[in-house]
Amino acid sequence: MEPVLRVEGLAKQFLLHEQGERIPSCAEVFLEAWEGRLTALVGPTGAGKSSVLKCIYRTYLPSAGRMLYRDRAGRLLDLARAGEHEMLELRRGELGFVTQFLYCLPRRSALDVVAEPLVAQGVDRGAARDRAGAMLSRLCVPERLWGVPPATFSGGEKQRVNLARGLLGRPRLLLLDEPTASLDPATAERAVEVIQSMKADRVAMLAIFHHPHLVTRLADQVVELGQPLAACAGKDH
Repeated sequence: MEPVLRVEGLAKQFLLHEQGERIPSCAEVFLEAWEGRLTALVGPTGAGKSSVLKCIYRTYLPSAGRMLYRDRAGRLLDLARAGEHEMLELRRGELGFVTQFLYCLPRRSALDVVAEPLVAQGVDRGAARDRAGAMLSRLCVPERLWGVPPATFSGGEKQRVNLARGLLGRPRLLLLDEPTASLDPATAERAVEVIQSMKADRVAMLAIFHHPHLVTRLADQVVELGQPLAACAGKDH
């Protein structure tokens, strides 16, 4: 069996134009993500854990390395060199990302925000909303909030909506950036149960967790990142 994702020598640097310096975020990252398994990224603050996820999702353009992704059809694609159209298609149907913050249109209801990935995959809107409601219930979002724009929610409520949207689509590869950091213990436990069910559904996952005990509980393999080298002069590549 081949991994869903193999990352080889990934590096990301940020260029400070005025100073002419490169600020390293992550360097020489090697990891794999497999169907039905969760790979946890660990390391000190500043080691570039979130940058790795953003490079894979192509929020950031990597400075070096390869990110070899095998899609549902068996095609192998280097995400580091994929075109924008290819990335949009993958995000629509195969790549999911639960970030630490919820980004959505300000006037859309929580129910429509959560249902959006399913609608993008071609699921009937009514059926997508039904499934979105079930996931919101599972993550303890009161039904009275489903028709309200999440911009008015508390931080914990926004994160529950964010998590519900990311988990509902059952992507081939799911990226999780501290998904339970702002959740109360009961809701965090619900989220863990959903993540475990996704492993059973053979979703490949790459995750950063706020609490080390979640790494112990959920991770099938752990990749540790060290601090990148200090800033150096020259232009970014």
